[in-house]
Amino acid sequence: MNPKSSVLVVEGKHDEMQIRKVYPEAQIVLTNGIEVSSETLRFLKTLSRDHEIIIMTDPDHPGEKIRRMVTEVVPDAIQVFLPKEKCIGRNGKKVGVEHASCQTIRQALNYQIHSSDRAVFQMQDLFDLGLIGQKQSAEIRAEISERYHIGKPNAKTFLKRINMLNITKEELKEAVCRHRK
Repeated sequence: MNPKSSVLVVEGKHDEMQIRKVYPEAQIVLTNGIEVSSETLRFLKTLSRDHEIIIMTDPDHPGEKIRRMVTEVVPDAIQVFLPKEKCIGRNGKKVGVEHASCQTIRQALNYQIHSSDRAVFQMQDLFDLGLIGQKQSAEIRAEISERYHIGKPNAKTFLKRINMLNITKEELKEAVCRHRK
């Protein structure tokens, strides 16, 4: 992540504090939870003219809702997903960016997902690679999802996110082959 040309969108002040441990100079906009104000959304839209917007919300339902709201006004925002199991608080109940280690945050930001209108993969490609429609499809998708830090999506969401990565068919095929070894 280049904190000078990027603006990172997170949910709250504790998330911001955790990010600043990794990137002290980062430009960060807080959504203040799920109640994202129209002013904040307008501000992000304005910022997107001159800055790259990176969304890193909690890996839970409210985080996904916030992600959708921001993406509506900034469709080309970069999507960064943290693995849920690496964002669990010490009490084992709370989930969030604030609970992720510095290493987890750094690693997730190295796998930035860029939005793209260019669809490379179709459902048939996923079927041909054994990523849908077979006994171990969910297991293979989960491993590849973890490798690319795209959450734990179902097949339809996996297709959308894998296309946003702009990886080649050869790269995906290689990832599937690694799983089978």
